[in-house]
Amino acid sequence: MYQTHTKQEKWRQFIAILIPILITQLGMFSISFFDTMMSGRYSPNDLAGVAIGSSLWVPVFTGLSGILLAVTPIVAQLIGGNNRKDVPFSVVQGIYAAIVLAIVVISIGSLVLNPILNGMNLEPEVREIAYQYLVALSLGMIPLFIYNVLRSFIDALGKTRVTMFITLLTLPINVVFNYLFIFGKFGFPELGGIGAGYASAITYWLITFIAFGVIHKVEPFKDFSVFRKLYKVSLSSWKELFKIGIPIGLSIFFEVSIFSAVTLLMSQYSTEIIAAHQAAINFASFLYMIPLSISMALTIVVGFEVGAKRLQDAKQYSWMGVSTAVVLAVIYGVILFAFRNEVGILYTDDPQVLQLIGHFLLYAVFFQLSDAIQAPVQGALRGYKDVNVTFIMAMISYWVIGLPLGYVLANFTELGPYGYWVGLISGLTTGALTLSGRLLKIEKKFQKQH
Repeated sequence: MYQTHTKQEKWRQFIAILIPILITQLGMFSISFFDTMMSGRYSPNDLAGVAIGSSLWVPVFTGLSGILLAVTPIVAQLIGGNNRKDVPFSVVQGIYAAIVLAIVVISIGSLVLNPILNGMNLEPEVREIAYQYLVALSLGMIPLFIYNVLRSFIDALGKTRVTMFITLLTLPINVVFNYLFIFGKFGFPELGGIGAGYASAITYWLITFIAFGVIHKVEPFKDFSVFRKLYKVSLSSWKELFKIGIPIGLSIFFEVSIFSAVTLLMSQYSTEIIAAHQAAINFASFLYMIPLSISMALTIVVGFEVGAKRLQDAKQYSWMGVSTAVVLAVIYGVILFAFRNEVGILYTDDPQVLQLIGHFLLYAVFFQLSDAIQAPVQGALRGYKDVNVTFIMAMISYWVIGLPLGYVLANFTELGPYGYWVGLISGLTTGALTLSGRLLKIEKKFQKQH
């Protein structure tokens, strides 16, 4: 990255960082996307089972990997402040923390997974698919957490194109293994939706090995000599990482888990409704990669400018990102509204499920607009390392307002399962408004301090 002096230069640098992040996020999400889509092609039960398994896994993974995203603003500010010598130490401590977090998650999961699934009103076959899918996925958990640290380091240097190429390289491998394990082709066992878990685990290992090789061999990463010294565990470094990362992780967890909670609450409905809801959420989450990518790009560029004490530049980047996200959300919202029925064909050929997917996607059009504001604003706030108030706002918006309202509408009005989606829209809109106010306040605060 480099210092910019005009808006045109800022746009050029911002887009150069953003586009590879977007392609990477779409690629990473495509792993889950193809898991769901290809499982749905196998059977509605497998689609529902993978839906339940994903609903348990995604908030845990995104919340805990969100903690590791703290590496991005830490490294970005070190680079912006011309303090390169401390970068390798910070990255290695992040890897240590990633390994510990993964082991803790696997250990806790082995104790609570069965009780959670047993407490849900699931058909026996759906419950078994969900359980085995998560067991298979856990085989790739440690490398996946490590990869998040390595990717944060690469992205913090502004070299987002590198992670893009790594992801694009491994995505076809995931699709091939899905095909082999789900449908039992070329002598592989026919595992249905469970096979998608094994395919994803294999993909996570490959991504991590490739990232290690790139950082060790390719400039400018090899100049930092990240792996040439075995650092001792530093609890003080972990304290900084967790001080920034835990609020980030909790904020992401509160947002993502509300979608999973809704899916779990929908276990009272038929398998067709669960499958349709998950297909609609899956596609809406695919579109969410756009504002999420803008958010991640803003964390990098805002963190870089804040580290260099160029606060006016940081402010310009922040609102540049938000405006970009809103314009794009309007465009793909119109497209989604027009082609919502065609989207369902990607997931199933069951007429009843197809019709339900179209109804759910109508509501998805509206919460995409709120996502386009709140996600980039959170990214900008992370660039300032302002994370504590953000996660409190997220918790209130999603869990105090969004989910309770959705529950009331779903159970005490004629909206039924669609009531949960109205609750989601309300929570996301509240988050967008409150977080925008927080960003304005932080910008004024930093201007006064410097």
